[in-house]
Amino acid sequence: MTHMIFAANWKMHVGADSARAFVEQFLSKHRPLEDRDVWFFPSAVALEAVARSTDGRREITVGVQNVHWEPKGAFTGELSVSMAAESGARAALVGHSERRHVFGETDEETGRKVKALLEGGLIPMLCVGETIDQREGGETLSVVERQLGVLGSLHTEELRHVVIAYEPVWAIGTGSTATPADAAEVHAHIRGWLTDRGLERGVCRILYGGSVKLNNIRTLVSEPEIDGVLVGGASLDPLSWAAMTQTPID
Repeated sequence: MTHMIFAANWKMHVGADSARAFVEQFLSKHRPLEDRDVWFFPSAVALEAVARSTDGRREITVGVQNVHWEPKGAFTGELSVSMAAESGARAALVGHSERRHVFGETDEETGRKVKALLEGGLIPMLCVGETIDQREGGETLSVVERQLGVLGSLHTEELRHVVIAYEPVWAIGTGSTATPADAAEVHAHIRGWLTDRGLERGVCRILYGGSVKLNNIRTLVSEPEIDGVLVGGASLDPLSWAAMTQTPID
């Protein structure tokens, strides 16, 4: 059975002390469910605190929001894959829209990060998605395909260890959400792209992200093409996030 992923991206929120308190409150309401996993992407300074606080919880995976592709060097402010792993990370976000559009991360850099993560034994969660201008211009699928291109050099066995998150840029933090049908169309296209490269259907999990909230998450995760969600602002309250991770699936 393929487990759905309910992933929280805390962005530049929640320090180490706050993270420990968050996890304590979250776990007081959380109960493991056989059909899903819960992932946390805290800030780098809170990574170890979250990893230690959830140690032994098999259904919980802790990841880092960004890594550098080099193993070490004069890269002030950066975090290597091995450093992230030593602090408890088992996964990492790659190519999030804020890394692309705020910090200028290129497809080439994203591809290097994916390779470094796989070589270091961490799971890359590759984020793809279009801007509002690209969507209105009918470019959604071509943009997503271009961003998926960083996986083109991977062997089928490597692709098995990648998770993909479709996050339309126009829906992130705006209150606008792609309809389940809109998201399903893009997810189906991504799945077809993966199948064309030899990956059996359902092996690679494809999440949706973009203004996911308690009042719309059930509709989204009940769409068969959607294998889970990547949640930003709505994951910052421990009790609300616990409720979201318990969402019934129709």
